Amino acid sequence: MRLTSFTDFALRTLMRLAADPDRAFTTDEIAQTYAISRNHLTKVVRELAEGGFITTQRGAGGGIRLARPATEIMLGTVVRRMEAPQPLVECFRQDGGDCIMTAQCRLKARLAQAREVFLADLDRTSLQDCAWSPVSA
Repeated sequence: MRLTSFTDFALRTLMRLAADPDRAFTTDEIAQTYAISRNHLTKVVRELAEGGFITTQRGAGGGIRLARPATEIMLGTVVRRMEAPQPLVECFRQDGGDCIMTAQCRLKARLAQAREVFLADLDRTSLQDCAWSPVSA
């Protein structure tokens, strides 16, 4: 499977927060640490906050933090949330897509099973298992 950059940035952000859970980080700090777009990261942060993974606080002393311990955040849950708008293949879209093979396709069920195996493995991995700090890298 290939994850979107949106999900990649979300996972990187969470891993950094998990490495230093008592500290608030700015979006600029995270963007600079990973050399990623601040504008794109802002959208990622908004989605992570809406998903209940992080809290945000504006102003002096503000920033972003984990909303709960890293041991309680499972990677499968994060990936499902961040990838939800992106179907794995066209026929997985809500409207079924435009594939002319849909009626007799034998691939769709196998792809669905593979996706579930992939996510099930991530469901056994907590954010704490992947915490990352640039000083320890």
